[in-house]
Amino acid sequence: MGWSWILMFFSLFTFMSPSYGYDPLDPNGNIAIKWDVLQWSSSSYDARVSIINYQLYRHIETPGWKLSWTWPGDEVIWDMWGALAHEQGNCSEFKGEQLPYCCEKTPLILDRGPGTPFNKQVANCCRDGLLTSMIQDPSKHGAMFQMNVGTASSNVSDMTMPRNFSLGVPGYTCGDPFQVPPSRFPEEGGRRWTQALMTWNVSCSYSQFLASTAPTCCVSLSAFYNSTIVPCPQCSCGCEGIPGTKCAKPGETPLLLPQGDGQQPDLVRCSRHMCPIRVHWHVKTSYREYWRVKITVTNLNLVKNYSAWNLVVLHPNLQSITQVFSFNYRSLNEHGTINDTGMFWGIQYYNELLLQAGESGNVQTEMLLHKDPGIFTFREGWAFPRKISFNGDQCVMPSPDEYPRLPNTGPSATPPSLCIILLLSLSVIVML
Repeated sequence: MGWSWILMFFSLFTFMSPSYGYDPLDPNGNIAIKWDVLQWSSSSYDARVSIINYQLYRHIETPGWKLSWTWPGDEVIWDMWGALAHEQGNCSEFKGEQLPYCCEKTPLILDRGPGTPFNKQVANCCRDGLLTSMIQDPSKHGAMFQMNVGTASSNVSDMTMPRNFSLGVPGYTCGDPFQVPPSRFPEEGGRRWTQALMTWNVSCSYSQFLASTAPTCCVSLSAFYNSTIVPCPQCSCGCEGIPGTKCAKPGETPLLLPQGDGQQPDLVRCSRHMCPIRVHWHVKTSYREYWRVKITVTNLNLVKNYSAWNLVVLHPNLQSITQVFSFNYRSLNEHGTINDTGMFWGIQYYNELLLQAGESGNVQTEMLLHKDPGIFTFREGWAFPRKISFNGDQCVMPSPDEYPRLPNTGPSATPPSLCIILLLSLSVIVML
């Protein structure tokens, strides 16, 4: 016991405070669920449900979203377009030729795939539950489906929203629905507008701590002026040899069995850091007015490909980035005039897919940056990033005292002014 346990408890309590979902690089980021009531009758109503990703760089990848909620009464789904209910449930209360599509108290809704029949499609549906970030592809950051909702009593007299919404994606927590002004929809090219009868919104926020109790990526560093390669910190994402920790040694091909949802359990290469993703930052070259950096992202996960991956980098010299090779790039200027954060992602049909561990399990780029007078230097680790995130999750950085050091004879961004002053002084003395 003692002070160490008290400090550990205090740190955990602080980390789990209500502010855990706030991201200063994306302060307004969230996933919104919009519930529009389009038509109403005494026996049923039509609802259009939209899932919109308002996050700048976080996205939903395979296996996609799995939306669920809990009905307040005896509601059932009579029909659905653009999505499907995983279970029909017990519909024994209904008699007749046609049974409801879903009678589950807490239905699990899955997105349909691209091959869905046309009569079961709606706009922005059928993408296997994938949602891109707002920056990477704004045309695919939303999903939609429509359903007809009734009750076992065949009387819909009052509209009561469901509760306990969940996206079914680790790390996301959804709040309670709240009513907003009815949504408006354009028709005839915007010449006519219609609107929903009623609209509710549900906001879902992300927490890296809830998504995974351990980090999922780490950073290693190197530079041309030092032969030392600083590896990822030991046990960044786990420790090899600890009970319950599984990894594959070089040359091993373990047999993996699918889990209940058909997905393969993650398995990484054995390493000192045990992270599925390693990002390497290499200060490659120094020119007179520019300097060059090489970034390599390596996938050490043996069973998972990362689709639509992205990196977010925090470095003060990104305000003067000149050119990026092989990656897309956009500045994340979320704090007025401060421009020190940028987002990198793959080029479509070229390197947008980060393959599982192996010879092709990496993507890399180089970027050229201008040396800003007055702030640029190779000293004190200034050339290395302050923070790196992969797919929205912050990576573990090496300790600053381990950064590659600049030799005494190494290049410097500023001229040795003190030596010049001394030389000029000696010249004046000799002339006198």
